[in-house]
Amino acid sequence: MEHKSLDKLRDVADVLPNWMNNRPLSKSERLKCWAQALDREGGRQLNTLFQVEYAPAEKRTVMRADDSLLTVAYDDPRLRAEGLAGDTIGDAMRFFGVSERQLHDIVCFCHHGPTISACTAAAQIRAAAAQQIFDVKPLLFGAAAAACLAVGLLMI
Repeated sequence: MEHKSLDKLRDVADVLPNWMNNRPLSKSERLKCWAQALDREGGRQLNTLFQVEYAPAEKRTVMRADDSLLTVAYDDPRLRAEGLAGDTIGDAMRFFGVSERQLHDIVCFCHHGPTISACTAAAQIRAAAAQQIFDVKPLLFGAAAAACLAVGLLMI
């Protein structure tokens, strides 16, 4: 039996998370994992999705393209193990917790032409992950709730 370090093993095999670690990935971690999968593709050109913004909502959620950024995500064993159900726009929105607009900006033909390099897409996805970390909506909601509570306490 040959012993290899985890780093050397990653070069020849897909290393999945420890089954004992039952904490699911956060939305930001999922996006970062997708970016890493794209990084492994290097400069490979991936297909974009054509006219996402013009499709009716019910058709938009099932849109997909062979050999696309969404296919790379679905082909990643870690993301599939975490629950990514498919390579459609709807699957990606649900799993990664991104808005339709954010996903449109990443995968649509109108922003990139017929293809986008995997490394360019990875950079955009990392930006979306950073935006999720610093999303101010929960902070604003918390501040508004705290203000209401403080006003309520002052009125007592």
